[in-house]
Amino acid sequence: LWGDHGQETLENAHVCLINATATGTEILKNLVLPGIGAFTIVDGHTVSGEDVGNNFFLSNSSIGKNRAQAATELLQELNSDVSGNFVEESPDKLLDNDPEFFHRFTIVIGVQLSESTCLRLGSVLWSASVPFLVCKTYGLIGYMRLAVQEHTVVESHPDNALEDLRLDQPFAEFTNHIQSYDLDSMDKKDHSHTPWIIVVAKYLEKWLREHNCQPPKNYKEKEAFRQYIREGILKNENGVPEDEENFEEAIKNVNTALNPTKVPSAVEDLFNSEQCNNITSQTLSFWVMLRAVKEFVLNEGNGSLPVRGTIPDMIADSQKFINLQNVYREKAMQDAAAVSKHVDGLLQSIGKPPETIAEKDIKLFCKNSSFLRVVRCRSLAEEYSVDSVNKDEITSCMDNPDSEMVFYVMLRAVDRFYQQHSRYPGVYNYQVEEDISKLKLCVNSLLQEYSLNVNIKDDYIHEFCRYGAAEPHAVAAFLGG
Repeated sequence: LWGDHGQETLENAHVCLINATATGTEILKNLVLPGIGAFTIVDGHTVSGEDVGNNFFLSNSSIGKNRAQAATELLQELNSDVSGNFVEESPDKLLDNDPEFFHRFTIVIGVQLSESTCLRLGSVLWSASVPFLVCKTYGLIGYMRLAVQEHTVVESHPDNALEDLRLDQPFAEFTNHIQSYDLDSMDKKDHSHTPWIIVVAKYLEKWLREHNCQPPKNYKEKEAFRQYIREGILKNENGVPEDEENFEEAIKNVNTALNPTKVPSAVEDLFNSEQCNNITSQTLSFWVMLRAVKEFVLNEGNGSLPVRGTIPDMIADSQKFINLQNVYREKAMQDAAAVSKHVDGLLQSIGKPPETIAEKDIKLFCKNSSFLRVVRCRSLAEEYSVDSVNKDEITSCMDNPDSEMVFYVMLRAVDRFYQQHSRYPGVYNYQVEEDISKLKLCVNSLLQEYSLNVNIKDDYIHEFCRYGAAEPHAVAAFLGG
């Protein structure tokens, strides 16, 4: 699913989980199984009967033990290659005594944390650029929120990614390879086993000669081009077209083949960003490689990104397919080598040795240069501040009183209830009725504080009191998976 590079990243990761609740252990289970390098559980709680009732990674014999220790022992049984550690302290105590403790982790996952702890921890992690994943299961509601200044993605695995074939801008080696084929003089076997990319390229040459070098653009022209290809199918002695699947593939792939080669707008935006254009000794490898790719586009690439170097499966004989594949692969290697030279120059300019960025990382970057992504989040402090809360989005979503935004508001109100009463509403049955009015006050004060002119139905307030801060395993498992 995530490839060799993704697996390597997993194996080098050290994940910190705060609170080994049902939700926390389900999340960690799904990281331990594929093989993260290490995990550390921070939890000062003692295992209770309630914990055992909804958490598969605690047993009756765990009752009375520290929850971090008990969960670590059982989670490690899933994968002996993963190193498991635990700290028998609350996150608040660690934040008081050693806030830099959290800087060492690849990501920190905070589960069932109070608002005050979330904000304190969020501030420490934000300044250290450590991703913070806030998770909560509250009754039938699941919540996840990622807080990270910047997360760069090389392998974004987009759905339905278009192939990088360059039929509209063939590079020299590809043009020479196309010229080595003569469809008119081939026997039947070779003709029906020529890769469809070559078939389209040959008929595109003919089209361009007859249409003033303009490729087929609209539906009518593309249909005419398909007919060009159809007419090239061999016919038997009775004038009936032979069954040539490679030509049918060519006809079917006309739209894909004629897709113009250009730098995607999302990548153009990254090229124009401050991080790309102002490289310093503190700049992350991602931005150094991006700047190198930008310089390649402006120079050797003649306005195009490095060739990806892959082609789709198709009907062809093995040798023809391998020869074509090698043309693209060798061009991709040439382009990556050119980008590598730009990387070396940039590293030299900021006083870093060339080996700072590995060759394999540059090749991977070039291969995925069309799909690069940068995720940026707002900090928790910005989200929770009266001055920077996103009022417009909350208000517009709440035009529909049953919008999912109501769950966000209710979770915030429940946190406020906890701040005021040091407990969650409706934990015990006898508290439900009296807590409804208290929770309603929390909802109203929250809306008033943020100047939100929205209406929360009483049904939601009643429901959240009935939840009683329960953490059903089914919801926890869904969130963890």
